[in-house]
Amino acid sequence: MIGKELTNTPSPAGNWASRDALEMEYGYAKVEYKVREEFCNPGRILHGGVSSLMLDDVIGMANFTMGSEYLMSSINLNVDFLASAKFGEKVQVEAKLIRSGANLNHWEAVIKKDAGKIVAKASSNMIKTHVKLSDLGF
Repeated sequence: MIGKELTNTPSPAGNWASRDALEMEYGYAKVEYKVREEFCNPGRILHGGVSSLMLDDVIGMANFTMGSEYLMSSINLNVDFLASAKFGEKVQVEAKLIRSGANLNHWEAVIKKDAGKIVAKASSNMIKTHVKLSDLGF
């Protein structure tokens, strides 16, 4: 899927946001989004809620690289908004595993633009549910 637009994934919200896969490996994902008009607040800059969606979605995508047989769900998402991204700009979102446990994975993610300028950063914990991915068709 590297270099391709991801629009048919298990995440309907992520599919709406539409993103291009740049890198995927165990415990890591990097994707690119183009800031569309519907991603923006009235100032035509990336809305904080959409930034949070991007961060959470890429963390979830990276979590899939871990190969768990169970669905994992975010139990928190702490976001710092540090700069703006304007309508039409491209941003890259990276998520990396910080700690993997039996039932809980801790992640950090960042949105960057231009020459590495940080737009937002986040940390999140994902907990293992009792739902098997195979029962969801994955």
